[in-house]
Amino acid sequence: MTYYDILFSFFIYGFLGWCSEVAFAAFKQHSFVNRGFLNGPICPIYGIGVTVVVASLQPYVGNLILLYITSTILVTFLEWLTGFLLEKMFHHRWWDYSEMPLNIGGYVCPLFSAIWGVACVLIVKLIYPFTDKLVSFLPIWLGKFLLVLLSIALIVDICITVQGILKFNKRLALMEDIAKELRNISDQIGENIYDSMMDGLEAQDRLKARADVIREKVDEARQENADELKARMDSLKQRAEELRSKYEKMAKLPTFTSRRILRAFPKMMPREHVREFGQLRRILKKKRDELKKS
Repeated sequence: MTYYDILFSFFIYGFLGWCSEVAFAAFKQHSFVNRGFLNGPICPIYGIGVTVVVASLQPYVGNLILLYITSTILVTFLEWLTGFLLEKMFHHRWWDYSEMPLNIGGYVCPLFSAIWGVACVLIVKLIYPFTDKLVSFLPIWLGKFLLVLLSIALIVDICITVQGILKFNKRLALMEDIAKELRNISDQIGENIYDSMMDGLEAQDRLKARADVIREKVDEARQENADELKARMDSLKQRAEELRSKYEKMAKLPTFTSRRILRAFPKMMPREHVREFGQLRRILKKKRDELKKS
């Protein structure tokens, strides 16, 4: 295969893979879901996987068993590598086969590997000859022009998606920082109440044995202590309210990329900020349920 053929193969099978994922999601969820990692109608893992299989396994086309075994091994390795690299780069697990038997790290499992193997055999034997002939009908100049346009669109899409995911991760980190500060404020309020009560008891014990004149000093000390406590409490409550409002605003206004990613990968799980991630997922699910009812 020439570079020209490889690029066309990548875009064709990336698009067909995206179509199959969308069809599967529509059957399962009864609604359209952009199941790709990118915003555009392409799943790079399918484009890369099928292209590698087609380019490297042509010598085994005449042997179905060998073709099936080698393609299954290849696509399993590619799926594992893709899942591993995505998690390392973006700190999220995009799919998870942990509940499937004999899975490897949750990235791959025998059942889906077997399905990918069958799909690859069908592609190599039936679909690839058709798409290869279809590409050959295009004038070279038109094919190159299309590849340039598609490549530019892909690069732009990758940049936008990566930027959106990084912003999403940053938002989760900020939400976790806000939640920690809220917990600290709650602890401070409790400590202030305790300290104030103990100070009042100590002052009362010291002045308990004295006369009525001294009792006025006790009342004054209590009042000063109460005023100081109230000022501290009001300040902490105001800060807590500001943080709570900021947290809720961040949770209710997720970015377009984060909304799409959460819908596209229902089993996606972060390595960090798990609580905040769950909060965003619940809010988006609630919004979808409300839209369905209306």
